[in-house]
Amino acid sequence: MSSIFNQRIDALRQVMRRESVDAYILNGTDPHLSEYVPDRWRTVAFISGFTGSAGTVVVTLEAAALWTDSRYFIEAQQALDGTGIMLMRDGLADTPTIPQWIGEQLRDSPFREVAVDGDCWSENEVQGLKNELRRQGGITLRTNLDALLTVWTDRPAAPKVPVVIQPLDYAGETTADKLRRIRAALREQHADGTLIAALDDVAWILNLRGADIECNPLFLSYLLIASDKATLFIDPCKVSDEVRTYLRGEGVGVDDYSNVAKGLRDYFEYNILLDPNQVNHRLFHATQREVVVAPSPVPAMKAVKNSTEQRGFKSAMLRDGIAMTQFLSWLDTAVARGGVTECSAAERLRALRAEQPLFQGLSFTTIAAYQEHGAIVHYEPTAATDVPLEPEGLFLVDSGGQYLDGTTDITRTIALGPLTEEQRRVYTLVLKAHIRLQLALFPDSTTGTQLDALARGVLWQHGLHYMHGTGHGVGAFLCVHEGPHQIRMQWKPTPLRAGMTVTNEPGVYLENRFGVRIENTLLIIPAMTTECGRFLRFEPLTLCPIDLRPVIAELLAPDEVAWLNDYHITVRKALTPYLNPDEQAWLEKATRQL
Repeated sequence: MSSIFNQRIDALRQVMRRESVDAYILNGTDPHLSEYVPDRWRTVAFISGFTGSAGTVVVTLEAAALWTDSRYFIEAQQALDGTGIMLMRDGLADTPTIPQWIGEQLRDSPFREVAVDGDCWSENEVQGLKNELRRQGGITLRTNLDALLTVWTDRPAAPKVPVVIQPLDYAGETTADKLRRIRAALREQHADGTLIAALDDVAWILNLRGADIECNPLFLSYLLIASDKATLFIDPCKVSDEVRTYLRGEGVGVDDYSNVAKGLRDYFEYNILLDPNQVNHRLFHATQREVVVAPSPVPAMKAVKNSTEQRGFKSAMLRDGIAMTQFLSWLDTAVARGGVTECSAAERLRALRAEQPLFQGLSFTTIAAYQEHGAIVHYEPTAATDVPLEPEGLFLVDSGGQYLDGTTDITRTIALGPLTEEQRRVYTLVLKAHIRLQLALFPDSTTGTQLDALARGVLWQHGLHYMHGTGHGVGAFLCVHEGPHQIRMQWKPTPLRAGMTVTNEPGVYLENRFGVRIENTLLIIPAMTTECGRFLRFEPLTLCPIDLRPVIAELLAPDEVAWLNDYHITVRKALTPYLNPDEQAWLEKATRQL
Protein backbone atom coordinates (compact mmCIF):
# COMPACT_ATOMS: atom_id res chain seq x y z
CA MET A 1 0.00 0.00 0.00
CA SER A 2 2.85 2.39 0.74
CA SER A 3 3.71 2.59 -2.98
CA ILE A 4 0.28 4.11 -3.63
CA PHE A 5 1.01 6.96 -1.24
CA ASN A 6 4.51 7.42 -2.66
CA GLN A 7 2.97 7.77 -6.12
CA ARG A 8 0.43 10.28 -4.86
CA ILE A 9 3.13 12.36 -3.17
CA ASP A 10 5.21 12.29 -6.36
CA ALA A 11 2.19 13.52 -8.34
CA LEU A 12 1.61 16.27 -5.80
CA ARG A 13 5.24 17.35 -6.12
CA GLN A 14 4.82 17.64 -9.88
CA VAL A 15 2.00 20.13 -9.26
CA MET A 16 4.14 21.97 -6.73
CA ARG A 17 7.02 22.32 -9.19
CA ARG A 18 4.65 23.58 -11.88
CA GLU A 19 3.24 26.16 -9.44
CA SER A 20 6.69 27.10 -8.03
CA VAL A 21 5.63 25.99 -4.54
CA ASP A 22 8.18 24.60 -2.08
CA ALA A 23 5.75 23.17 0.48
CA TYR A 24 2.10 22.22 0.46
CA ILE A 25 0.03 21.70 3.62
CA LEU A 26 -3.03 19.46 3.89
CA ASN A 27 -5.03 19.74 7.10
CA GLY A 28 -7.71 17.14 6.32
CA THR A 29 -10.75 19.30 6.96
CA ASP A 30 -13.51 20.66 4.72
CA PRO A 31 -14.74 24.19 3.85
CA HIS A 32 -16.68 24.17 7.14
CA LEU A 33 -13.57 23.29 9.18
CA SER A 34 -15.24 20.11 10.44
CA GLU A 35 -13.56 17.53 12.66
CA TYR A 36 -15.12 14.67 10.71
CA VAL A 37 -15.54 15.28 6.99
CA PRO A 38 -17.26 13.85 3.90
CA ASP A 39 -15.06 11.51 1.85
CA ARG A 40 -14.37 14.27 -0.67
CA TRP A 41 -12.23 16.14 1.85
CA ARG A 42 -10.35 13.22 3.44
CA THR A 43 -7.17 14.66 1.95
CA VAL A 44 -4.79 13.57 4.70
CA ALA A 45 -5.96 9.97 4.39
CA PHE A 46 -5.61 10.18 0.60
CA ILE A 47 -2.02 11.41 0.66
CA SER A 48 -0.73 9.47 3.70
CA GLY A 49 -3.03 6.58 4.64
CA PHE A 50 -3.57 8.04 8.12
CA THR A 51 -7.31 8.10 8.87
CA GLY A 52 -7.46 9.78 12.30
CA SER A 53 -9.65 12.84 12.82
CA ALA A 54 -6.70 15.12 13.68
CA GLY A 55 -3.71 15.25 11.36
CA THR A 56 -1.81 17.70 9.17
CA VAL A 57 0.56 16.65 6.38
CA VAL A 58 3.30 18.88 5.00
CA VAL A 59 4.92 17.88 1.71
CA THR A 60 8.06 19.61 0.45
CA LEU A 61 9.97 18.79 -2.72
CA GLU A 62 12.31 16.56 -0.71
CA ALA A 63 10.49 15.45 2.46
CA ALA A 64 7.09 14.93 4.07
CA ALA A 65 5.82 14.86 7.64
CA LEU A 66 2.54 14.38 9.52
CA TRP A 67 1.61 16.13 12.78
CA THR A 68 -0.97 14.52 15.06
CA ASP A 69 -1.79 14.50 18.76
CA SER A 70 -1.29 11.84 21.43
CA ARG A 71 -4.56 10.07 20.65
CA TYR A 72 -3.05 8.87 17.38
CA PHE A 73 0.70 8.46 18.00
CA ILE A 74 0.68 4.66 17.75
CA GLU A 75 -1.93 4.48 15.00
CA ALA A 76 -0.13 7.10 12.90
CA GLN A 77 3.24 5.39 13.23
CA GLN A 78 1.72 2.17 11.91
CA ALA A 79 -0.11 3.94 9.06
CA LEU A 80 2.98 5.85 7.91
CA ASP A 81 5.27 2.82 7.84
CA GLY A 82 6.83 2.61 4.40
CA THR A 83 5.43 5.89 3.09
CA GLY A 84 8.51 7.98 3.79
CA ILE A 85 6.35 10.42 5.77
CA MET A 86 7.84 11.31 9.14
CA LEU A 87 5.64 11.31 12.25
CA MET A 88 5.68 14.51 14.28
CA ARG A 89 4.25 13.94 17.76
CA ASP A 90 2.42 17.19 18.33
CA GLY A 91 2.45 18.49 21.90
CA LEU A 92 5.82 17.02 22.87
CA ALA A 93 8.56 19.46 23.83
CA ASP A 94 11.04 18.29 21.20
CA THR A 95 8.55 18.33 18.30
CA PRO A 96 9.02 21.33 15.97
CA THR A 97 5.98 23.31 14.92
CA ILE A 98 4.92 23.11 11.29
CA PRO A 99 6.41 26.57 10.45
CA GLN A 100 9.67 25.69 12.25
CA TRP A 101 10.02 22.45 10.31
CA ILE A 102 9.18 24.16 7.01
CA GLY A 103 11.71 26.89 7.78
CA GLU A 104 14.43 24.30 8.27
CA GLN A 105 13.44 22.36 5.14
CA LEU A 106 13.35 25.49 2.94
CA ARG A 107 16.54 27.07 4.23
CA ASP A 108 18.24 26.77 0.85
CA SER A 109 15.18 26.80 -1.39
CA PRO A 110 15.03 29.24 -4.33
CA PHE A 111 11.23 29.84 -4.13
CA ARG A 112 10.38 29.90 -0.39
CA GLU A 113 6.63 29.75 -0.99
CA VAL A 114 4.15 27.59 0.91
CA ALA A 115 0.62 26.91 -0.34
CA VAL A 116 -2.70 25.83 1.18
CA ASP A 117 -6.28 25.57 0.00
CA GLY A 118 -7.88 28.64 1.59
CA ASP A 119 -11.29 26.96 1.44
CA CYS A 120 -10.19 24.56 4.17
CA TRP A 121 -8.34 26.86 6.56
CA SER A 122 -9.91 29.29 9.00
CA GLU A 123 -9.02 32.97 8.82
CA ASN A 124 -7.18 32.75 12.14
CA GLU A 125 -5.23 29.70 11.01
CA VAL A 126 -4.14 31.45 7.83
CA GLN A 127 -3.06 34.63 9.60
CA GLY A 128 -1.21 32.67 12.28
CA LEU A 129 0.56 30.56 9.67
CA LYS A 130 1.51 33.65 7.65
CA ASN A 131 3.05 35.31 10.70
CA GLU A 132 4.97 32.21 11.76
CA LEU A 133 6.30 31.56 8.24
CA ARG A 134 7.39 35.18 7.98
CA ARG A 135 9.44 34.68 11.14
CA GLN A 136 11.16 31.72 9.51
CA GLY A 137 13.00 34.01 7.12
CA GLY A 138 10.35 35.66 4.97
CA ILE A 139 8.58 32.57 3.66
CA THR A 140 5.35 33.57 1.91
CA LEU A 141 1.98 31.82 2.00
CA ARG A 142 -0.30 31.27 -0.96
CA THR A 143 -3.94 30.48 -0.14
CA ASN A 144 -5.60 29.72 -3.48
CA LEU A 145 -4.19 26.34 -4.50
CA ASP A 146 -6.14 23.08 -4.33
CA ALA A 147 -3.21 20.96 -5.45
CA LEU A 148 -5.21 17.73 -5.41
CA LEU A 149 -7.54 18.83 -8.23
CA THR A 150 -5.47 16.94 -10.78
CA VAL A 151 -3.77 14.49 -8.40
CA TRP A 152 -6.95 12.92 -6.94
CA THR A 153 -8.47 11.74 -10.19
CA ASP A 154 -11.27 9.65 -8.63
CA ARG A 155 -12.10 12.12 -5.89
CA PRO A 156 -15.60 11.47 -4.45
CA ALA A 157 -18.34 13.98 -5.19
CA ALA A 158 -19.98 15.98 -2.46
CA PRO A 159 -22.84 13.97 -0.91
CA LYS A 160 -26.44 14.66 -1.91
CA VAL A 161 -28.49 13.05 0.89
CA PRO A 162 -31.81 14.89 1.52
CA VAL A 163 -32.23 16.74 4.82
CA VAL A 164 -35.06 16.01 7.25
CA ILE A 165 -36.87 18.08 9.87
CA GLN A 166 -35.97 17.47 13.51
CA PRO A 167 -39.37 17.50 15.25
CA LEU A 168 -40.01 20.15 17.87
CA ASP A 169 -40.75 17.31 20.33
CA TYR A 170 -36.99 16.65 20.28
CA ALA A 171 -35.61 20.13 19.48
CA GLY A 172 -37.60 22.01 22.12
CA GLU A 173 -37.29 25.43 20.43
CA THR A 174 -38.38 26.71 17.04
CA THR A 175 -35.99 28.01 14.45
CA ALA A 176 -37.74 31.39 14.53
CA ASP A 177 -37.12 31.66 18.27
CA LYS A 178 -33.47 30.65 17.87
CA LEU A 179 -33.02 33.29 15.17
CA ARG A 180 -34.53 35.90 17.49
CA ARG A 181 -32.05 34.96 20.21
CA ILE A 182 -29.14 35.02 17.78
CA ARG A 183 -30.11 38.45 16.42
CA ALA A 184 -30.36 39.78 19.97
CA ALA A 185 -26.85 38.48 20.70
CA LEU A 186 -25.57 40.06 17.49
CA ARG A 187 -27.04 43.42 18.46
CA GLU A 188 -25.13 43.24 21.73
CA GLN A 189 -21.95 43.08 19.62
CA HIS A 190 -23.22 45.88 17.33
CA ALA A 191 -23.45 43.46 14.41
CA ASP A 192 -26.28 43.38 11.85
CA GLY A 193 -25.83 39.79 10.75
CA THR A 194 -23.51 36.80 10.57
CA LEU A 195 -22.48 33.83 8.46
CA ILE A 196 -22.90 30.47 10.16
CA ALA A 197 -20.36 28.05 8.66
CA ALA A 198 -20.11 25.25 11.24
CA LEU A 199 -22.37 22.42 10.11
CA ASP A 200 -23.67 21.48 13.56
CA ASP A 201 -24.56 25.13 14.23
CA VAL A 202 -26.59 25.29 11.00
CA ALA A 203 -28.38 22.03 11.80
CA TRP A 204 -29.16 23.14 15.37
CA ILE A 205 -30.51 26.56 14.35
CA LEU A 206 -32.73 25.18 11.59
CA ASN A 207 -33.88 22.01 13.40
CA LEU A 208 -32.78 20.00 10.39
CA ARG A 209 -30.61 16.90 10.17
CA GLY A 210 -28.75 15.21 7.32
CA ALA A 211 -26.35 12.38 6.57
CA ASP A 212 -23.42 13.89 4.69
CA ILE A 213 -20.81 12.76 7.21
CA GLU A 214 -20.49 9.28 8.66
CA CYS A 215 -21.85 9.13 12.25
CA ASN A 216 -22.74 12.85 12.17
CA PRO A 217 -26.31 13.91 11.22
CA LEU A 218 -25.11 16.99 9.32
CA PHE A 219 -25.44 18.44 5.83
CA LEU A 220 -23.15 20.68 3.78
CA SER A 221 -24.55 24.20 3.98
CA TYR A 222 -24.09 27.78 5.13
CA LEU A 223 -26.61 30.02 6.84
CA LEU A 224 -26.44 33.78 6.21
CA ILE A 225 -28.39 35.67 8.86
CA ALA A 226 -29.31 39.34 8.35
CA SER A 227 -31.41 41.60 10.57
CA ASP A 228 -34.70 40.66 8.89
CA LYS A 229 -34.00 37.60 6.73
CA ALA A 230 -31.93 34.43 6.63
CA THR A 231 -30.72 32.33 3.69
CA LEU A 232 -29.67 28.69 3.70
CA PHE A 233 -27.06 27.89 1.04
CA ILE A 234 -27.40 24.19 0.21
CA ASP A 235 -27.52 21.85 -2.76
CA PRO A 236 -31.17 22.26 -3.90
CA CYS A 237 -31.56 18.52 -4.50
CA LYS A 238 -31.36 17.99 -0.71
CA VAL A 239 -34.38 20.19 0.02
CA SER A 240 -37.81 18.65 -0.45
CA ASP A 241 -40.93 20.75 -0.92
CA GLU A 242 -41.88 19.93 2.67
CA VAL A 243 -38.56 21.21 4.01
CA ARG A 244 -38.65 24.29 1.79
CA THR A 245 -42.15 25.14 3.03
CA TYR A 246 -41.08 24.55 6.63
CA LEU A 247 -38.08 26.87 6.25
CA ARG A 248 -40.19 29.57 4.65
CA GLY A 249 -42.51 29.45 7.63
CA GLU A 250 -39.51 29.96 9.95
CA GLY A 251 -38.28 32.97 7.95
CA VAL A 252 -35.51 31.21 6.03
CA GLY A 253 -34.98 31.28 2.26
CA VAL A 254 -32.97 28.77 0.22
CA ASP A 255 -30.20 29.35 -2.32
CA ASP A 256 -27.65 27.12 -4.04
CA TYR A 257 -24.64 26.03 -1.96
CA SER A 258 -22.25 27.36 -4.60
CA ASN A 259 -23.70 30.87 -4.29
CA VAL A 260 -22.53 31.57 -0.74
CA ALA A 261 -19.65 33.84 -1.81
CA LYS A 262 -22.06 35.78 -4.02
CA GLY A 263 -24.47 35.97 -1.09
CA LEU A 264 -21.75 37.57 1.00
CA ARG A 265 -20.91 40.04 -1.78
CA ASP A 266 -24.60 40.95 -2.11
CA TYR A 267 -25.14 41.17 1.66
CA PHE A 268 -26.96 44.47 2.22
CA GLU A 269 -26.44 45.32 5.92
CA TYR A 270 -23.89 47.82 7.26
CA ASN A 271 -21.71 45.16 8.86
CA ILE A 272 -21.44 41.42 9.46
CA LEU A 273 -19.98 39.36 12.29
CA LEU A 274 -17.55 36.71 11.08
CA ASP A 275 -15.92 34.28 13.50
CA PRO A 276 -12.29 33.91 12.34
CA ASN A 277 -12.12 30.45 13.88
CA GLN A 278 -15.25 29.17 12.12
CA VAL A 279 -15.25 30.87 8.69
CA ASN A 280 -12.73 29.76 6.11
CA HIS A 281 -10.18 32.21 4.72
CA ARG A 282 -11.79 32.58 1.29
CA LEU A 283 -15.26 33.39 2.57
CA PHE A 284 -13.92 35.63 5.32
CA HIS A 285 -12.72 37.98 2.57
CA ALA A 286 -15.73 37.61 0.25
CA THR A 287 -17.88 40.37 1.76
CA GLN A 288 -17.61 44.05 0.88
CA ARG A 289 -19.10 45.13 4.21
CA GLU A 290 -17.43 46.05 7.47
CA VAL A 291 -16.50 42.88 9.36
CA VAL A 292 -17.03 42.53 13.08
CA VAL A 293 -14.36 40.03 14.07
CA ALA A 294 -15.73 38.12 17.06
CA PRO A 295 -16.72 34.63 18.21
CA SER A 296 -20.07 33.39 16.96
CA PRO A 297 -22.74 33.46 19.69
CA VAL A 298 -24.22 30.16 18.47
CA PRO A 299 -21.91 27.51 19.98
CA ALA A 300 -22.48 28.81 23.51
CA MET A 301 -26.25 28.82 22.93
CA LYS A 302 -26.22 25.31 21.48
CA ALA A 303 -24.11 23.97 24.35
CA VAL A 304 -26.78 24.76 26.97
CA LYS A 305 -29.48 22.17 26.43
CA ASN A 306 -33.10 23.22 26.92
CA SER A 307 -35.45 21.15 29.06
CA THR A 308 -36.70 19.15 26.08
CA GLU A 309 -33.17 18.31 24.99
CA GLN A 310 -32.26 17.30 28.55
CA ARG A 311 -35.24 14.96 28.72
CA GLY A 312 -34.24 13.56 25.34
CA PHE A 313 -30.71 12.89 26.55
CA LYS A 314 -32.04 10.98 29.55
CA SER A 315 -34.35 8.88 27.37
CA ALA A 316 -31.55 8.16 24.87
CA MET A 317 -29.14 7.25 27.66
CA LEU A 318 -31.68 4.83 29.15
CA ARG A 319 -32.08 3.02 25.83
CA ASP A 320 -28.34 3.08 25.26
CA GLY A 321 -27.79 1.69 28.76
CA ILE A 322 -30.15 -1.19 28.03
CA ALA A 323 -28.15 -2.06 24.91
CA MET A 324 -24.82 -1.71 26.74
CA THR A 325 -25.97 -3.92 29.61
CA GLN A 326 -27.28 -6.55 27.21
CA PHE A 327 -23.91 -6.43 25.47
CA LEU A 328 -21.85 -6.76 28.66
CA SER A 329 -24.02 -9.63 29.89
CA TRP A 330 -23.61 -11.40 26.54
CA LEU A 331 -19.86 -10.72 26.44
CA ASP A 332 -19.10 -12.58 29.66
CA THR A 333 -20.57 -15.84 28.44
CA ALA A 334 -19.59 -15.42 24.78
CA VAL A 335 -15.89 -14.92 25.53
CA ALA A 336 -15.90 -17.96 27.78
CA ARG A 337 -17.36 -20.03 24.91
CA GLY A 338 -14.79 -18.67 22.46
CA GLY A 339 -14.96 -17.32 18.92
CA VAL A 340 -15.52 -13.62 19.78
CA THR A 341 -13.18 -11.05 18.20
CA GLU A 342 -12.86 -7.29 18.48
CA CYS A 343 -14.81 -6.81 15.25
CA SER A 344 -17.58 -9.28 16.10
CA ALA A 345 -17.98 -7.75 19.57
CA ALA A 346 -18.29 -4.27 18.04
CA GLU A 347 -20.89 -5.56 15.57
CA ARG A 348 -22.86 -7.25 18.36
CA LEU A 349 -23.00 -3.96 20.27
CA ARG A 350 -24.13 -2.07 17.16
CA ALA A 351 -26.88 -4.62 16.53
CA LEU A 352 -28.15 -4.33 20.12
CA ARG A 353 -28.28 -0.55 19.84
CA ALA A 354 -30.12 -0.88 16.54
CA GLU A 355 -32.91 -2.76 18.33
CA GLN A 356 -33.64 0.32 20.46
CA PRO A 357 -36.34 2.82 19.39
CA LEU A 358 -35.22 6.05 17.67
CA PHE A 359 -31.76 4.63 16.85
CA GLN A 360 -30.19 6.42 13.87
CA GLY A 361 -26.70 4.89 13.77
CA LEU A 362 -23.42 5.08 15.64
CA SER A 363 -22.14 8.41 16.95
CA PHE A 364 -18.58 7.37 16.04
CA THR A 365 -16.78 4.22 14.93
CA THR A 366 -16.62 1.84 17.88
CA ILE A 367 -13.27 1.46 19.60
CA ALA A 368 -13.11 -2.22 20.58
CA ALA A 369 -9.57 -2.76 21.84
CA TYR A 370 -8.25 -5.91 23.51
CA GLN A 371 -5.13 -5.86 25.71
CA GLU A 372 -2.28 -4.02 23.94
CA HIS A 373 -4.71 -2.52 21.41
CA GLY A 374 -6.26 -0.63 24.34
CA ALA A 375 -3.09 1.46 24.53
CA ILE A 376 -3.93 2.90 21.08
CA VAL A 377 -6.24 5.68 22.21
CA HIS A 378 -8.41 5.79 19.06
CA TYR A 379 -7.91 2.22 17.88
CA GLU A 380 -10.51 0.94 15.42
CA PRO A 381 -10.47 -2.81 14.71
CA THR A 382 -10.25 -3.84 11.08
CA ALA A 383 -10.00 -7.17 9.30
CA ALA A 384 -6.22 -6.71 9.29
CA THR A 385 -5.92 -5.98 13.03
CA ASP A 386 -8.83 -7.99 14.46
CA VAL A 387 -7.88 -10.38 17.27
CA PRO A 388 -9.82 -12.94 19.34
CA LEU A 389 -10.95 -12.02 22.84
CA GLU A 390 -9.48 -14.46 25.34
CA PRO A 391 -10.84 -15.10 28.88
CA GLU A 392 -8.10 -12.97 30.44
CA GLY A 393 -6.94 -9.37 30.43
CA LEU A 394 -8.70 -6.10 29.66
CA PHE A 395 -11.05 -5.15 26.82
CA LEU A 396 -11.69 -1.41 26.25
CA VAL A 397 -14.92 -0.46 24.46
CA ASP A 398 -15.55 3.22 23.62
CA SER A 399 -18.80 3.57 21.72
CA GLY A 400 -21.94 5.60 21.25
CA GLY A 401 -25.21 5.90 19.40
CA GLN A 402 -27.18 8.54 17.58
CA TYR A 403 -30.85 8.64 18.58
CA LEU A 404 -33.49 11.11 17.46
CA ASP A 405 -33.59 12.45 21.02
CA GLY A 406 -29.89 12.44 21.91
CA THR A 407 -26.30 11.41 21.30
CA THR A 408 -24.44 8.98 23.57
CA ASP A 409 -20.75 8.42 24.33
CA ILE A 410 -19.57 5.80 26.84
CA THR A 411 -16.37 3.90 27.59
CA ARG A 412 -16.09 0.78 29.70
CA THR A 413 -12.95 -1.23 30.31
CA ILE A 414 -13.89 -4.84 31.02
CA ALA A 415 -12.06 -7.67 32.78
CA LEU A 416 -12.44 -10.75 30.58
CA GLY A 417 -10.69 -12.97 33.12
CA PRO A 418 -7.58 -12.94 35.34
CA LEU A 419 -5.67 -9.65 35.46
CA THR A 420 -2.18 -8.67 36.49
CA GLU A 421 -1.72 -6.59 39.63
CA GLU A 422 -0.56 -3.72 37.40
CA GLN A 423 -3.80 -3.87 35.41
CA ARG A 424 -5.92 -3.87 38.57
CA ARG A 425 -3.96 -0.98 40.08
CA VAL A 426 -4.14 1.18 36.93
CA TYR A 427 -7.83 0.40 36.48
CA THR A 428 -8.61 1.40 40.06
CA LEU A 429 -6.65 4.64 39.77
CA VAL A 430 -8.48 5.57 36.56
CA LEU A 431 -11.78 4.84 38.31
CA LYS A 432 -10.66 6.97 41.25
CA ALA A 433 -9.80 9.83 38.85
CA HIS A 434 -13.22 9.50 37.21
CA ILE A 435 -15.01 9.67 40.55
CA ARG A 436 -12.98 12.63 41.86
CA LEU A 437 -14.16 14.74 38.92
CA GLN A 438 -17.70 13.38 39.22
CA LEU A 439 -17.85 14.52 42.87
CA ALA A 440 -16.83 18.12 42.09
CA LEU A 441 -18.86 21.06 43.37
CA PHE A 442 -17.80 24.25 41.63
CA PRO A 443 -18.88 27.88 41.21
CA ASP A 444 -20.98 28.81 38.21
CA SER A 445 -18.69 29.98 35.36
CA THR A 446 -15.77 27.78 36.42
CA THR A 447 -13.88 26.61 33.33
CA GLY A 448 -13.13 23.04 32.39
CA THR A 449 -9.41 23.73 32.61
CA GLN A 450 -9.80 24.64 36.28
CA LEU A 451 -11.47 21.28 36.96
CA ASP A 452 -9.20 19.10 34.83
CA ALA A 453 -6.62 18.43 37.54
CA LEU A 454 -9.27 16.96 39.84
CA ALA A 455 -9.14 13.85 37.66
CA ARG A 456 -5.64 14.06 36.29
CA GLY A 457 -4.02 14.83 39.65
CA VAL A 458 -5.04 11.40 41.03
CA LEU A 459 -2.91 9.76 38.34
CA TRP A 460 -0.04 12.23 38.62
CA GLN A 461 0.51 11.16 42.21
CA HIS A 462 1.37 7.70 40.89
CA GLY A 463 3.50 8.82 37.96
CA LEU A 464 0.72 8.25 35.43
CA HIS A 465 -0.57 10.67 32.80
CA TYR A 466 -2.71 10.92 29.67
CA MET A 467 -2.44 13.53 26.96
CA HIS A 468 -6.02 13.74 25.66
CA GLY A 469 -8.70 15.91 27.22
CA THR A 470 -10.69 14.73 30.21
CA GLY A 471 -14.05 15.80 28.78
CA HIS A 472 -15.88 17.32 25.83
CA GLY A 473 -19.39 18.52 25.13
CA VAL A 474 -21.91 16.22 23.44
CA GLY A 475 -24.57 17.35 20.96
CA ALA A 476 -28.33 16.72 21.04
CA PHE A 477 -28.60 14.33 18.08
CA LEU A 478 -25.63 16.20 16.67
CA CYS A 479 -21.86 15.78 16.97
CA VAL A 480 -20.44 13.56 19.68
CA HIS A 481 -17.67 16.16 20.10
CA GLU A 482 -19.23 19.56 20.74
CA GLY A 483 -17.70 22.80 21.99
CA PRO A 484 -16.97 25.38 22.96
CA HIS A 485 -16.48 24.02 26.51
CA GLN A 486 -14.03 21.26 27.31
CA ILE A 487 -12.31 19.76 30.36
CA ARG A 488 -8.63 19.60 29.50
CA MET A 489 -5.16 20.82 30.54
CA GLN A 490 -4.88 23.38 27.76
CA TRP A 491 -6.59 26.66 28.60
CA LYS A 492 -10.21 26.70 27.48
CA PRO A 493 -11.88 29.91 28.71
CA THR A 494 -15.51 28.89 28.06
CA PRO A 495 -17.39 28.88 31.40
CA LEU A 496 -19.31 25.78 32.45
CA ARG A 497 -23.04 26.46 32.77
CA ALA A 498 -26.04 24.52 34.01
CA GLY A 499 -27.61 22.63 31.11
CA MET A 500 -24.33 21.75 29.39
CA THR A 501 -23.43 18.14 28.70
CA VAL A 502 -19.84 16.99 29.07
CA THR A 503 -17.96 13.70 29.24
CA ASN A 504 -15.73 12.47 32.08
CA GLU A 505 -13.11 10.15 30.59
CA PRO A 506 -9.68 9.92 32.23
CA GLY A 507 -7.44 7.09 31.07
CA VAL A 508 -4.00 5.48 31.16
CA TYR A 509 -2.33 3.90 28.11
CA LEU A 510 0.76 1.71 28.47
CA GLU A 511 2.15 0.95 25.04
CA ASN A 512 2.27 -2.72 24.01
CA ARG A 513 0.54 -3.71 27.28
CA PHE A 514 -2.99 -2.36 27.81
CA GLY A 515 -5.15 0.73 28.16
CA VAL A 516 -7.87 1.78 30.60
CA ARG A 517 -10.53 4.46 30.12
CA ILE A 518 -13.81 4.92 31.99
CA GLU A 519 -16.28 7.41 30.53
CA ASN A 520 -19.72 8.70 31.43
CA THR A 521 -21.62 11.55 29.83
CA LEU A 522 -22.72 14.11 32.42
CA LEU A 523 -25.24 16.94 32.70
CA ILE A 524 -24.22 20.08 34.57
CA ILE A 525 -26.95 21.02 37.04
CA PRO A 526 -27.40 23.52 39.92
CA ALA A 527 -26.06 22.26 43.27
CA MET A 528 -26.65 25.04 45.79
CA THR A 529 -26.57 28.78 46.32
CA THR A 530 -24.68 30.28 49.23
CA GLU A 531 -23.55 33.74 50.22
CA CYS A 532 -20.55 33.08 47.99
CA GLY A 533 -22.69 32.50 44.93
CA ARG A 534 -24.23 29.74 42.83
CA PHE A 535 -22.57 26.32 42.70
CA LEU A 536 -22.93 23.54 40.11
CA ARG A 537 -22.35 19.80 40.03
CA PHE A 538 -22.39 16.88 37.60
CA GLU A 539 -25.31 14.48 37.16
CA PRO A 540 -24.45 11.23 35.34
CA LEU A 541 -26.58 10.68 32.25
CA THR A 542 -24.92 7.38 31.30
CA LEU A 543 -26.60 4.31 32.79
CA CYS A 544 -24.30 1.29 32.66
CA PRO A 545 -22.38 -0.74 35.25
CA ILE A 546 -18.72 0.06 35.85
CA ASP A 547 -16.82 -3.22 36.08
CA LEU A 548 -16.05 -3.97 39.72
CA ARG A 549 -13.92 -7.08 39.13
CA PRO A 550 -10.63 -5.17 38.61
CA VAL A 551 -11.19 -2.79 41.54
CA ILE A 552 -8.76 -2.72 44.46
CA ALA A 553 -11.23 -1.36 47.02
CA GLU A 554 -8.50 -0.25 49.44
CA LEU A 555 -7.34 2.37 46.94
CA LEU A 556 -10.74 4.10 46.96
CA ALA A 557 -11.67 6.71 49.57
CA PRO A 558 -14.94 6.26 51.49
CA ASP A 559 -16.74 8.98 49.50
CA GLU A 560 -15.58 7.35 46.26
CA VAL A 561 -16.96 3.97 47.34
CA ALA A 562 -20.21 5.65 48.39
CA TRP A 563 -20.59 7.35 45.00
CA LEU A 564 -19.90 4.10 43.13
CA ASN A 565 -22.43 2.20 45.22
CA ASP A 566 -25.07 4.91 44.77
CA TYR A 567 -24.43 5.05 41.03
CA HIS A 568 -24.90 1.31 40.71
CA ILE A 569 -28.16 1.45 42.66
CA THR A 570 -29.39 4.07 40.18
CA VAL A 571 -28.28 1.97 37.21
CA ARG A 572 -29.91 -1.18 38.55
CA LYS A 573 -33.24 0.51 39.29
CA ALA A 574 -33.35 2.21 35.89
CA LEU A 575 -32.41 -0.79 33.71
CA THR A 576 -33.82 -3.87 35.46
CA PRO A 577 -37.41 -3.49 34.14
CA TYR A 578 -36.17 -3.67 30.53
CA LEU A 579 -34.00 -6.80 30.80
CA ASN A 580 -34.76 -10.50 30.62
CA PRO A 581 -34.23 -12.69 33.71
CA ASP A 582 -30.68 -13.74 32.78
CA GLU A 583 -29.69 -10.14 32.11
CA GLN A 584 -31.32 -9.03 35.34
CA ALA A 585 -29.31 -11.61 37.29
CA TRP A 586 -26.13 -10.43 35.57
CA LEU A 587 -26.93 -6.78 36.35
CA GLU A 588 -27.64 -7.60 40.01
CA LYS A 589 -24.17 -9.09 40.34
CA ALA A 590 -22.48 -6.36 38.27
CA THR A 591 -23.95 -3.60 40.48
CA ARG A 592 -23.26 -5.28 43.83
CA GLN A 593 -22.20 -2.99 46.65
CA LEU A 594 -18.52 -2.61 47.46
